[in-house]
Amino acid sequence: MRSRTRKLSMIAVGVVAATLLTTAAAVAAPVIDNGWPYDSAVKAQNDKTFTLAAVGDIACEPNDSDNAANPAGLKCGSPSLGGYDAEFATAKQADAMKPDAVALLGDEQYQVGKLSDFEGSFEQAWGGLKFLEKPAPGNHEYYSYTKKGDNEAGQNGNGYFAYFNGHDQTGAPNTSGQAGDDTSANQGWYSYNLGNWHIISLNVECNSAAFGNDCSTTDSGLLAQETTWLASDLKSNQQQCTIAYWHQPTFSATTASTATVGAGDPGAGGQEGQVADAWWKLLYANHATLVLNGHEHAYAHLKPMNPAGQYDPKRGIPEFIIGTGGEALDTLAKNADGSYANANVLTGFDQGYGTMKFTLKQHSYEYSYTPALAGAGQPASVLNYSDTGSGTCNG
Repeated sequence: MRSRTRKLSMIAVGVVAATLLTTAAAVAAPVIDNGWPYDSAVKAQNDKTFTLAAVGDIACEPNDSDNAANPAGLKCGSPSLGGYDAEFATAKQADAMKPDAVALLGDEQYQVGKLSDFEGSFEQAWGGLKFLEKPAPGNHEYYSYTKKGDNEAGQNGNGYFAYFNGHDQTGAPNTSGQAGDDTSANQGWYSYNLGNWHIISLNVECNSAAFGNDCSTTDSGLLAQETTWLASDLKSNQQQCTIAYWHQPTFSATTASTATVGAGDPGAGGQEGQVADAWWKLLYANHATLVLNGHEHAYAHLKPMNPAGQYDPKRGIPEFIIGTGGEALDTLAKNADGSYANANVLTGFDQGYGTMKFTLKQHSYEYSYTPALAGAGQPASVLNYSDTGSGTCNG
């Protein structure tokens, strides 16, 4: 009798154990259903379509002890800025795209891009996409900021490279990494491929100590070396479709000028616009498909243009200005009748914040821009704006 009782007890224990195992299996960690973003290698072999998210002019200056002496109106929490609400909204929008890469178009971090600023603001919203981010620097990562009662020393890219490339225990940037090289011979220009697309990230912040304050594209300075590299990169490119991006745009949408960015430029000055003009000539000669810029805190879609800024439907390059990542908004320049001051602007949006989605196919692309957050004082109806369409590669 005792043996039978013991046997029944063992059976009961076994049933309980099986039940526990079944319950454990039922609450196991969920499976990632689509593999994003860890399926890039498989996708590269089996799929010809890639998603590129693109935006610039993003993160407010954190209101912390490192910035205690700086004007409150320039820091996160100021009602004149998009602030944390905007940068989190655009980051969430980009994340929902499940991009294969994220093109950052400069001025990722205001006001001068210190490493502590990146960690205290940009990282909070955009850190989840960091390993997909392909940045280009802007003037706020290189130059000093002395406007609106502020007085902050320029970082010459140190905080930018320290954040994206990593750094040692003192905060000194690694000499190479995700943002390209940080050396006396290369200030972070690089290229990469997505399927049939060749994509180039350039550094136009030549009026800085890192570039010897030399914006010439033809002498022996660092900017001239970058331009020579660009020419070589384009010549050796075997992909049919090419995108190039940098911060200051060649053709403006927020000033009355229809030519290169000049005296009316709302940012650091016109030298960078003239440099971008030289790059546009190289890109045009090599049949580039798209140019992306930030710097102007608005969205603008410009017609295909030749290097002179003339409409060229056959070989021209469309320019997209996507400076709506989260900082304060600029105003698109318009004539008295409401038309755009730059006649090449097809459409624009300066009433809120958003990230652009590019769907890169084997020989063509689709684009979609919709706002993620309305600007301060704007009605909810502005979120109905959209600009969508498609194009083919010039290569």
